[in-house]
Amino acid sequence: MRIKPPKIIRKLYPSFIWNFPDEKDGIFLTFDDGPRPEVTPWVLDLLDKYNAKATFFCIGKNVEMFPELFEEVKRRGHAVGNHSYSHVKGWGMQTGDYVRDIDIAGDMIKSNLFRPPYARIGTNQARVLNERYRTIMWSIISRDYNRSLSGDACARNVIPYLEPGAIIVFHDSIKCAQNLFIALPQVLEAIKAKGLVCKRIEL
Repeated sequence: MRIKPPKIIRKLYPSFIWNFPDEKDGIFLTFDDGPRPEVTPWVLDLLDKYNAKATFFCIGKNVEMFPELFEEVKRRGHAVGNHSYSHVKGWGMQTGDYVRDIDIAGDMIKSNLFRPPYARIGTNQARVLNERYRTIMWSIISRDYNRSLSGDACARNVIPYLEPGAIIVFHDSIKCAQNLFIALPQVLEAIKAKGLVCKRIEL
């Protein structure tokens, strides 16, 4: 079953990017919550195998712990984005505190791309962050974080809906590794079979 972003959320945040409708053959793999040495190197090697580029939305704490791995992501030709310093939920958090957490990560990651953790961000928080970031959401989510799903089920959440301009969410985290290791190769094979090109997000 496809999990679509709720229409009301898309209407509340018209400046957010949910897909790239003018794209002819490109598709956009994204990975949240890394970098992690237990997972991210495997992802990088698999992407290399398929000559695929992606965008990694990194947590500042992980960049702080694994700076060489963060640099390796960029060295391999992928884009990076800000996923906050401490993976904070915007809902119920003061705007100033939320923005400070994002900006701490921003000083490390140095990207104009941002994705709110859990997709939970208040309208005032979004207004402030829109002044310095482009917020990237998604059109297809694998749900690899759901431990009640198998890796094959996560692949099925993605493959039937592959199309030019789609933004796909996976996670290069320890929690999601078991599902990611099964689903991502299947998705990359399906992308190849459809003649689509995995591109990094550049805005």
